[in-house]
Amino acid sequence: MKMNHKKVLVGMSGGIDSTATCMMLQEQGYEVVGLTMRTWDSPTKFSTPEQEFPDYVLEAKRLADRLGIKHYVADEREGFRRIIIQNFIDEYMHGRTPNPCALCNPLFKFRVLTEWADRLECAHIATGHYSRLEVVDGHVYVVAGDDEKKDQSYFLWRVDEDVFRRCLFPLGTYTKVSVRAYLQEKGFEAKSKEGESMEVCFVDGDYRDFLRQMVPDLDERIGAGKFVNAAGVPLGIHKGFAYYTIGQRKGLDIALGKPAYVLKLNPEKNTVMLGDADQLRADYMLIEQLRTVDAERFFREEGLSVRIRYRSKPIPCDVRLLEDGRVLVHFQSEASSITPGQSAVFYAGRRVVGGALIASQRGIGMYVEQSPSV
Repeated sequence: MKMNHKKVLVGMSGGIDSTATCMMLQEQGYEVVGLTMRTWDSPTKFSTPEQEFPDYVLEAKRLADRLGIKHYVADEREGFRRIIIQNFIDEYMHGRTPNPCALCNPLFKFRVLTEWADRLECAHIATGHYSRLEVVDGHVYVVAGDDEKKDQSYFLWRVDEDVFRRCLFPLGTYTKVSVRAYLQEKGFEAKSKEGESMEVCFVDGDYRDFLRQMVPDLDERIGAGKFVNAAGVPLGIHKGFAYYTIGQRKGLDIALGKPAYVLKLNPEKNTVMLGDADQLRADYMLIEQLRTVDAERFFREEGLSVRIRYRSKPIPCDVRLLEDGRVLVHFQSEASSITPGQSAVFYAGRRVVGGALIASQRGIGMYVEQSPSV
């Protein structure tokens, strides 16, 4: 298939970042085509009951017309519901805290962009991610964006390197403030003043309400359980383990005379362990499903650090591969609230060199004892 090397397909959400991305690429001489993915139709995304498309699709169409670019809509609702939404539900039902954006990027956003780019003969794809790309020894690495508060490299660890070879991230060297200023300067003043998008695009409010909406018999299936302390002593009654996350302090609805935090969830026994903030601290962590850009280099990388949640600072660490394929991570400075299901993303400087899922920490003491040199 013959590709147009000055033609780029941009993922358009109708928001600030994708709008600026389109405009910047046009200024760089690219022929820009817009693609909006229709993934989840919640009622709040429709201004009127009569409209066929949700607001963000209509806004993307309007912006495409204003910019003079072709625009397409990819209807991915069925697959998104079956894979991303179901995974979100399943993870909470198994006592884990999911990271849907990290899963959506490879399975939907970048997959769909790549497939449509091939169909439309676009050599490149682009998104409004605040990240950069860098080639080192033939490998393409994601690099943290210049805006520390908006950097989205954390969510890209599961995307294949080959996808990045045709990817453009124009916003990587910008801050959100400068992007807003850019739009205002170009005559898009109203757009420049719009609010931020939601972190989880399909959850309008509290994730607990979303779970109840999607699983109407959730309370019957899980039922109330016991709050316990680290020794297993009952402290009170909770609403069901799926409604809690590691490190949670607010909304526990229990009075213990001092601040209490969620330490562990046990889906089998439907117990939620509570304790002090000090008990959340960890020196080690188990991870699984590790992906690296360069596996050989990863395990001898000096100055490795790991980010264990979005917007947290990378923590210096060492890693050791275990016989069962999991990896034992040894933190070199304080870490807290290790949350199974969340992403652990590894950096060498500002380059993303690998990523994994935080595994169950059950039995970690045995591996620590066997690996004193980590």
